[in-house]
Amino acid sequence: MASEDPERARSRGKTYPPTYYSPSYMVESAETMWTSWLVPMIVVANVCMFIAIMFVNDCPKKNLGFEGACVAKFLGRLSFQPLRENPLFGPSSSTLEKLGALEWSKVVHGHQGWRLISCIWLHAGVIHLLANMLSLVFIGIRLEQQFGFVRVGAIYLMSGIGGSILSCLFIQRSISVGASGALFGFLGAMLSELLTNWTIYTNKAAAIFTLVIIIVINLAVGILPHVDNFAHIGGFLTGFLLGFIFLLRPQFGWLERRNLPVDARAKSKYTVYQYVFWLVALVLLIVGFTVGLVMLFRGENANDSCSWCHYLSCVPTSRWNCNN
Repeated sequence: MASEDPERARSRGKTYPPTYYSPSYMVESAETMWTSWLVPMIVVANVCMFIAIMFVNDCPKKNLGFEGACVAKFLGRLSFQPLRENPLFGPSSSTLEKLGALEWSKVVHGHQGWRLISCIWLHAGVIHLLANMLSLVFIGIRLEQQFGFVRVGAIYLMSGIGGSILSCLFIQRSISVGASGALFGFLGAMLSELLTNWTIYTNKAAAIFTLVIIIVINLAVGILPHVDNFAHIGGFLTGFLLGFIFLLRPQFGWLERRNLPVDARAKSKYTVYQYVFWLVALVLLIVGFTVGLVMLFRGENANDSCSWCHYLSCVPTSRWNCNN
């Protein structure tokens, strides 16, 4: 799961040196605030999908009783698997696998590349679903209001796919589901948006410090067993690059050029470093996706090229091991 983003100052709070400043030039930003509808629709779609999963799961009929009785039997065929089998109050792994969970062998040998996308819409249980959807509401709605549904939707979907690719390259003996990769993409995009639009924000140090702490804490949770941190990392890196591409803001001097003196007006809509970030991010994104997909469909195991990378997703302790 991911966490709420820090409070960030808007460009309307930007102040200029005394030469350029006068009360008549401090006007409201001309940026458009969008109405958020895509993120709520994604939440509804995930909830409906989970209900459909539980309907197909049909614990009362299919549970053999080896792990105990179904939980919340009053829900009928929507009741959950025994907690010893699934402590997140959800379906069986076989149901998730049948409905599109990410599984290396089926993607590579079964030619089911669609699982790179379908797994984003599946969740392992009620707890998993609530954690992800609450994070999506807190982060996604604000991003959509600022940047619109097209850019936010593209970041969500592509980050989810990026997380699926990295997960599939490193985790090849178990299934993976969840929207966490897409949510970490939002965190990555927020960080790159702050960096590429650095000049229009106040309280920069506090904003970036808070955001980095949130990211580090969430990635640290991923080293626990049964958490797919490779999906988190892949989604974060994809979203980080996409933020440089999709979330550029014009310079303050460009937005308010009609209200500023001639010598204070920006001559270009974006700064040089914004263009550089955009180009580098685009190249890295294309190269990363190309290399990742080629390695994946050739059946390569990324652990063979990085003997220590498995520690990024699970660190063994005296309380648990990471063999599965």
